Amino acid sequence: PAPAAAAPPPAAAPAQGGGMLSGLAGSMMSGMATGVGMSVANRAVDAVMGPRQTEVVHRHEGAPAAAAPAADKCQFESDQFKQCITTGTADACKGYADMLKQCQAA
Repeated sequence: PAPAAAAPPPAAAPAQGGGMLSGLAGSMMSGMATGVGMSVANRAVDAVMGPRQTEVVHRHEGAPAAAAPAADKCQFESDQFKQCITTGTADACKGYADMLKQCQAA
Protein backbone atom coordinates (compact mmCIF):
# COMPACT_ATOMS: atom_id res chain seq x y z
CA PRO A 1 0.00 0.00 0.00
CA ALA A 2 1.00 3.60 -0.55
CA PRO A 3 2.19 5.59 2.40
CA ALA A 4 -0.32 8.22 3.68
CA ALA A 5 0.36 11.80 2.69
CA ALA A 6 1.73 13.99 5.39
CA ALA A 7 -0.72 16.46 6.91
CA PRO A 8 -0.27 20.06 5.76
CA PRO A 9 1.48 22.34 8.25
CA PRO A 10 -0.84 24.25 10.56
CA ALA A 11 -1.95 27.72 9.38
CA ALA A 12 0.09 30.60 10.75
CA ALA A 13 -1.58 32.57 13.52
CA PRO A 14 -2.57 36.12 12.55
CA ALA A 15 0.03 38.67 13.56
CA GLN A 16 -0.79 40.57 16.71
CA GLY A 17 -1.08 44.39 16.41
CA GLY A 18 1.84 46.75 16.74
CA GLY A 19 1.16 47.54 20.35
CA MET A 20 -0.41 50.53 22.01
CA LEU A 21 0.77 53.10 19.46
CA SER A 22 -0.85 51.37 16.51
CA GLY A 23 -4.30 51.87 18.06
CA LEU A 24 -3.52 55.49 18.84
CA ALA A 25 -2.26 56.16 15.32
CA GLY A 26 -5.39 54.59 13.85
CA SER A 27 -7.60 56.75 16.04
CA MET A 28 -5.68 59.87 15.05
CA MET A 29 -5.95 59.09 11.35
CA SER A 30 -9.67 58.44 11.72
CA GLY A 31 -10.15 61.76 13.53
CA MET A 32 -8.15 63.66 10.91
CA ALA A 33 -10.15 62.09 8.10
CA THR A 34 -13.40 63.02 9.86
CA GLY A 35 -12.21 66.60 10.33
CA VAL A 36 -11.23 66.96 6.69
CA GLY A 37 -14.55 65.48 5.60
CA MET A 38 -16.50 67.92 7.77
CA SER A 39 -14.46 70.84 6.44
CA VAL A 40 -15.11 69.83 2.84
CA ALA A 41 -18.82 69.41 3.58
CA ASN A 42 -19.02 72.86 5.20
CA ARG A 43 -17.32 74.45 2.20
CA ALA A 44 -19.70 72.67 -0.15
CA VAL A 45 -22.73 73.93 1.78
CA ASP A 46 -21.28 77.46 1.77
CA ALA A 47 -20.75 77.24 -1.99
CA VAL A 48 -24.37 76.25 -2.57
CA MET A 49 -26.18 78.37 0.04
CA GLY A 50 -23.77 81.28 0.45
CA PRO A 51 -21.52 82.09 3.38
CA ARG A 52 -22.99 82.06 6.85
CA GLN A 53 -23.17 85.27 8.84
CA THR A 54 -23.19 85.50 12.60
CA GLU A 55 -24.71 88.43 14.44
CA VAL A 56 -23.89 89.02 18.08
CA VAL A 57 -26.42 90.90 20.17
CA HIS A 58 -25.31 92.15 23.57
CA ARG A 59 -28.01 92.48 26.18
CA HIS A 60 -27.39 94.19 29.46
CA GLU A 61 -30.44 92.93 31.29
CA GLY A 62 -30.44 93.74 34.95
CA ALA A 63 -27.57 96.22 34.63
CA PRO A 64 -28.16 99.59 36.25
CA ALA A 65 -28.81 102.45 33.86
CA ALA A 66 -26.08 105.05 33.48
CA ALA A 67 -26.63 108.38 35.18
CA ALA A 68 -27.47 110.67 32.25
CA PRO A 69 -28.43 113.89 34.11
CA ALA A 70 -24.82 114.58 35.15
CA ALA A 71 -23.70 114.40 31.52
CA ASP A 72 -26.47 116.81 30.44
CA LYS A 73 -25.55 119.31 33.15
CA CYS A 74 -22.01 119.77 31.76
CA GLN A 75 -22.75 119.14 28.09
CA PHE A 76 -21.64 122.61 26.94
CA GLU A 77 -18.30 122.40 28.78
CA SER A 78 -17.75 118.87 27.52
CA ASP A 79 -18.42 119.89 23.91
CA GLN A 80 -16.06 122.87 24.19
CA PHE A 81 -13.29 120.68 25.60
CA LYS A 82 -13.74 118.00 22.91
CA GLN A 83 -13.69 120.60 20.14
CA CYS A 84 -10.50 122.13 21.55
CA ILE A 85 -8.77 118.73 21.82
CA THR A 86 -9.57 117.85 18.19
CA THR A 87 -8.12 121.13 16.89
CA GLY A 88 -5.39 121.93 19.41
CA THR A 89 -3.00 120.48 21.95
CA ALA A 90 -3.69 119.39 25.50
CA ASP A 91 -1.78 122.40 26.90
CA ALA A 92 -3.92 124.83 24.91
CA CYS A 93 -7.11 123.19 26.24
CA LYS A 94 -6.22 123.30 29.94
CA GLY A 95 -8.75 126.07 30.58
CA TYR A 96 -11.56 124.03 29.03
CA ALA A 97 -10.52 120.99 31.06
CA ASP A 98 -10.62 123.05 34.27
CA MET A 99 -14.09 124.39 33.39
CA LEU A 100 -15.35 120.84 32.81
CA LYS A 101 -13.89 119.64 36.12
CA GLN A 102 -15.52 122.54 38.02
CA CYS A 103 -18.88 121.78 36.41
CA GLN A 104 -18.66 118.08 37.26
CA ALA A 105 -17.66 118.85 40.85
CA ALA A 106 -20.64 121.17 41.35
